[in-house]
Amino acid sequence: MTQTKERKRFKDLNLLDRFLFAEAMEDQQNMELLLDIILNQETHLKQPTQTEKELRRTNEDRQVRLDVYTVDEKDVIYDAEPQKTNTKNFPKRSRLYQGLIDSNLLPPGSVDFNALNMVVIILITPFDIFGHELYKYTFHMKCEEIPELQLDDGATRIFLNTHGKHPELVSEELIELLKYIELSTDETVEHCNSEKVQKLHQKICQLKANKQMEAKFMQAWEEKVLERQEAYEEGKQAGTERGRQEIVDLCGKLMELNRMKDMERAVKDNVYCEKLLEEFKLKGTKC
Repeated sequence: MTQTKERKRFKDLNLLDRFLFAEAMEDQQNMELLLDIILNQETHLKQPTQTEKELRRTNEDRQVRLDVYTVDEKDVIYDAEPQKTNTKNFPKRSRLYQGLIDSNLLPPGSVDFNALNMVVIILITPFDIFGHELYKYTFHMKCEEIPELQLDDGATRIFLNTHGKHPELVSEELIELLKYIELSTDETVEHCNSEKVQKLHQKICQLKANKQMEAKFMQAWEEKVLERQEAYEEGKQAGTERGRQEIVDLCGKLMELNRMKDMERAVKDNVYCEKLLEEFKLKGTKC
C-alpha cells in the first residue's frame, strides 16, 4: 500500500489534473475564459483567483479546500473543481461546499440574508455522475408541487461530464472545452473551432514551458508522496497497536481516495474512526 503511482511528466498534465488546473486558473484571463464557455456569458472578475482556499466554520470543524475560488464584478462567487476519481459523493460534497461558502459570507451577527452572494459551484469529471449521458447538469432549488416555481436562493450547482453524448443540449464550444480539459494537447486543439479554447491552450503551453513551474510541480508531488506515506504508516501503526486490521484497511482506502485529512483525524478520533469504518463497510470491534 505504500507504493505510489508513477509521477506524470509535467508536460503531460491535463487540466483535469488539479495542479495544472489550479496553476492555470490563477491567471484571471484563463478563469474568465473557462466561465464564459461554461456559463455562456461574458465574465469580468474583480479580484485575483484564489487556489486551495481553506474554509471551515470553527477551528474544530472539518477543513475544506476549494480548488479555485473567485468573484466577478457582480459579486457572484465561483468555485471550480476538477475531480478525476469517482468518490460517489459529489452531490453531498457540493452541498457541503455550498454551506461552508455561505457561512463565511456574512459577518457575525448579521441577519441580512439578502446580502448573501450568488454562488456557482462547478465540478468537472471524466465520468457521468447521474447516468443520463449529458455533458452538463445544472441544478437549482425548485418546488416539487409547482415545478416552474424556483426558490431563487442564489445557489447554482453545475456538474460537467467530459464524456457526454447529447451535443444538441449544449454549445459546440463547451464540448470542445470539456474535451480539452480531459486531454490538454496540441492534437485536441487542432479539432477545436473555439478561439477561446485555442487562447486557453496558448496559456497552458506557456505554463508547461516554464521550468520554475515544472520544479514546483515536482516539489508538490514529492511532498504529497511523503505526506501519504507518513499518514499511512501512522494509521498502520495505530491499527497494529489496537489489534485492528480494519484500521489498516481503512487507511488504505482513504489513501487511495487522497482523503489525507480524514486519515489523520481517524487515527486520533475514535468516534470519527467508527464513522468512517461504517462508511466503507469495514466491520469489526470499536476503535
